[in-house]
Amino acid sequence: MGSKGVPYANTHDGRTIRYPDPEIKENDSVRIDIQTGKVLDFLKFEIGATVMMTGGNNIGRVGVITHRERHPGNFEIIHVRDAAGNNFATRLSNVFVIGHEGKPWVSLPKGDGIQLSNVDDRHMRMKKNRIAGQQTRK
Repeated sequence: MGSKGVPYANTHDGRTIRYPDPEIKENDSVRIDIQTGKVLDFLKFEIGATVMMTGGNNIGRVGVITHRERHPGNFEIIHVRDAAGNNFATRLSNVFVIGHEGKPWVSLPKGDGIQLSNVDDRHMRMKKNRIAGQQTRK
């Protein structure tokens, strides 16, 4: 609530929306009409939502929320499963809702936001280097 009892919501890009839908809560994502500034639709931050990591070691990964750990007075931890079945966890501040039921509202990066683990990435690079080394010797 703002001054004089006017409800409002602030977005991550600095917009202020007056009289938003009362169903919109903190950490939800909203779709806004650029011309009018009106809210067209919104996505709830809940288990089953499709999310993208915007910070931390998992930046750029995409997955579905499987569990939310609430720690009052500390960081909340969000557990996510990507399309390859890998599970990982990150802080709430590093998560941004981009879709629902596995259907994103935005186009995804190459590989649909699936990243290899550090071990798998290292094995892949070593294999590539071995192949490149064998080709130069011929």
